[in-house]
Amino acid sequence: MAKKIDGYIKLQIPAGQANPSPPVGPALGQKGVNIMEFCKSFNASTQNSEAGMPIPVVITVYADKSFTFVTKSPPTSFFIKKVAKLKKGSQTPGKSVVSTISRDDVKKIAEQKMSDLNTTNLNAAEKMVAGTARSMGISVE
Repeated sequence: MAKKIDGYIKLQIPAGQANPSPPVGPALGQKGVNIMEFCKSFNASTQNSEAGMPIPVVITVYADKSFTFVTKSPPTSFFIKKVAKLKKGSQTPGKSVVSTISRDDVKKIAEQKMSDLNTTNLNAAEKMVAGTARSMGISVE
């Protein structure tokens, strides 16, 4: 018989830097999950990623306080800022453009994000990435 699911916890943690301090500790502590066990297994699974890269993770907590987790690819905005060599997007998106990225860059980002997007069509994925770039004040050429 399958385990009874007690809930889900969604967090965004820098790769290889999970520790019991907030936000990880309180979120897992509320569900009664072994915090150090999660931190060790998360850090081990993300050790090959770029240090500090934000990794979204969905933790499934079961009724017996055991857990499993699934890591996703970093947010689209992270990849866009990396390609454009920016620390942050525009303060006033739509009015001021802080940088530009090429269509090739958009295609590469879309290919990296395909597994987490709600489409299987590359053109649609490129449009999603371009829309995120526009909302950050970055034009696509």
